[in-house]
Amino acid sequence: MKIIVDTSVWSLALRRKKIKLNNSEIQIVKELIELIKESRIVLIGPIRQEILSGIVSKTQFQKLMKKLKAFDDFLINQNDYETASDFFNICRKNGIQGSHIDFLICAVSYNKNFSIFTTDKDFENYSKYVDIQLHKVREY
Repeated sequence: MKIIVDTSVWSLALRRKKIKLNNSEIQIVKELIELIKESRIVLIGPIRQEILSGIVSKTQFQKLMKKLKAFDDFLINQNDYETASDFFNICRKNGIQGSHIDFLICAVSYNKNFSIFTTDKDFENYSKYVDIQLHKVREY
């Protein structure tokens, strides 16, 4: 199964190297590395944009952009945007707020039968109301 890797996971691996990671975060990064080796990673344009946003140093921005070029953007279509809007409305009706990008991730995951690899707990809330699969870190 292919897996959409959310910004929170990419950030641990690509942007926080100077900060010491705890054991749980190290396992998440190891899982990302394994998924890359297995060619199971899916990257969508909005996640690429989130990863690259907020980087002050032009040099760091260029390095990160170069690393991400190893992954093509998965094509998002009209049905994905419509499903994302439906998911937004369903969750909002049930008191769950989320970003448009989060619901787009959920929609692509749902429509293409991909799982989502994230550390963002909001996705656990979404999964109570929309049919998404969350990827769990495997034991190594």
